[in-house]
Amino acid sequence: MATTSTSTGPATTRNVALVGHSGSGKTTLAEAFLHRAGAIPRAGSVAEGTTVCDHEPEEVARGISVSLGVAHLDWRAPDGGTYQVTLLDTPGSPDFAGSVDAALAVADLAVVVVSAVDGVQSGTEEVWRRCDEAGIPRLVVVSQEDRARASFRTVLAALRGALDAPFVPLELPLGEEQSLHGVADVLTERAREYDGDGRTHEEDVPADVRDEEHALHDEVVEEIVTHDDDQLEAYLAGDEPGAADLERTLAHEVLTGEAVPVLLASAVTGVGVDRVLDLVCELGPSPADRAAVVALPDGAGSGGADGVPSERATTEVAADPAGDALVHVFRTVVDPFVGQVSVFKVLSGSVATGDRLVSTATGAEDRVHGLFRLRGREHVAVDRVVAGDVAAVAKLSAASTGTLLGARRAPVSARDLPERPPVYAVALRPVSQSDDDKLSSALTRLRAEDPTLHVDLTGSQAVLGGLGDTHLAVAVERLERSFGVRVATEPVQVAYRETLTRAVEVEGKVKKQSGGHGQFAVVQLRVSPLPRGEGFEFVSSVVGGSVPRQYLPAVERGAREAMEGGGPHGYPVVDLRVEVLDGKAHSVDSSDMAFRTAGGVGVREALATAGTVVLEPVSAVSVTVPSDAQGDVMGDLSARRGHITATDSLPDGRVRIDALVPEAELTRYVLDLRSITGGRGSFMATPDRYEVRPGGVVAGR
Repeated sequence: MATTSTSTGPATTRNVALVGHSGSGKTTLAEAFLHRAGAIPRAGSVAEGTTVCDHEPEEVARGISVSLGVAHLDWRAPDGGTYQVTLLDTPGSPDFAGSVDAALAVADLAVVVVSAVDGVQSGTEEVWRRCDEAGIPRLVVVSQEDRARASFRTVLAALRGALDAPFVPLELPLGEEQSLHGVADVLTERAREYDGDGRTHEEDVPADVRDEEHALHDEVVEEIVTHDDDQLEAYLAGDEPGAADLERTLAHEVLTGEAVPVLLASAVTGVGVDRVLDLVCELGPSPADRAAVVALPDGAGSGGADGVPSERATTEVAADPAGDALVHVFRTVVDPFVGQVSVFKVLSGSVATGDRLVSTATGAEDRVHGLFRLRGREHVAVDRVVAGDVAAVAKLSAASTGTLLGARRAPVSARDLPERPPVYAVALRPVSQSDDDKLSSALTRLRAEDPTLHVDLTGSQAVLGGLGDTHLAVAVERLERSFGVRVATEPVQVAYRETLTRAVEVEGKVKKQSGGHGQFAVVQLRVSPLPRGEGFEFVSSVVGGSVPRQYLPAVERGAREAMEGGGPHGYPVVDLRVEVLDGKAHSVDSSDMAFRTAGGVGVREALATAGTVVLEPVSAVSVTVPSDAQGDVMGDLSARRGHITATDSLPDGRVRIDALVPEAELTRYVLDLRSITGGRGSFMATPDRYEVRPGGVVAGR
């Protein structure tokens, strides 16, 4: 454990989610923040696998973030305050969207990182929509300003063109690309020049950008004062507010979403890094400014005319250090040295070592053995944390991801995160019997870390579903590294079925005699197909007791077993009606087993005589894409034997396409859709029906 860190209260706490497209420089920027704040002696490198936030082997090997990184730092801002900043470094890949959901659930400010080289990308647009949905204030940082082809002005124009938001640029670059040497502060109209060690000194704004900077200053000041009547009146009277007054007004506008500041930085050279931290602290809201929202039990709150709530009711929890303790566990990690680590945000009250916390859902109680803040893999010990703080504790048995814990049981729960149904799946085959024995419990623990994983162990295969191929590849690696379970992956078998083509009458007979009691049973059956989706129907039309009543359940059981055993093509049989017309029994040799066998023989005979067709599962698919990709996506769906059922234009300019598509055509659809749409497309699929597969027999069977 590192040196103890103490809490300073919610007003000087900043919980900041770093979000953006993959490769925009979020992790490198977090590294620069930590180094500039003195939290680490030197900045690490993503390429070398030495960064604080990307420390897991799966991240180092790929050179990308695959989980939510948490890192604490202390920062003294120009207003004289010392702030405790928790950085929540999120992955940019859509495969790990669950980490972004978790970060936005507890952050008070989202720093949207946009590459000065690549500009607004699909990931930028996606996180912007998710911030809108979460109602979280934003600040934009144009990163990688030192790289070739960097252009702050081009990115600013792209932001204004692609995203509907009140962007307020607060800086201009001095130089750019390899010649970047400082920033022009639009509010103070002073230049901040950077020395080689990242330290700064102020100068007059250079002549080559002076006119542009002054024009931007006037534009920004007018935009800020329009939201404050007193400042607007003074400004119109010729009295321009000072930079400190403008920042106070701007901070309120950031909180309400009336302004989105745009800053710039180079994490490699250090240019602008300190100023971003200054403004995160001075303009960003604190937990005291934004009450947490928790869900009430189903049925609470007002309902519709029939008394049923139209949506789940919520209530606000103020970040009051003197209130009742309530914490939200938003991430769970299995640490190889200390076991399960629960990362949480204190919503209300305070938590100290030795306290007891109770699950608001189950009433299970845990003792807090030791508190610490996270800085990547480093644990910074702390005796007490208060409302607004993000911290962690080990070995809480009652704390799974999404749990609320408090001083006592209460009728509240964490708000549901956005639904992330699986869009890609693989089957897991244990390498050894030992791996097979441990697989189920390991998958349960793995899913506790990542709720966007889905596990299905009910069929003949162990199926792991997630948000993409990289998501599942990382999960498989984690199974072996963290839980010692080795598995091979293989394609998920499509759940084909068979059904009868026509009605047929058959006889099922069992006649065996080998001394003593034999086996005798005869049943006359009419076997016919049912309408799609009807399943199974068993009917007795026996007259006169030729088949004793007590044996009819055995005939039904035999028929069901024959259907489950598969038809001529090897798939389970569905939608069948079996009617017993007549039969024969023997007073000594008949038994339940004999009639069970006869029922199965009769059904198998019917399937062989009448023949079957193969049915394939069809999913209802809803695809959301940019309007300019609509034609390509619809053409691709048609090529997958899909049937378009509806299209709808959405308010944000995108298009939703509804279609019915065979499940066999969707195994890699998420990967192909991202390729077609440049990462801007998404979809959901739900099982809908079974239909006859064209051609009947599936290849390879």
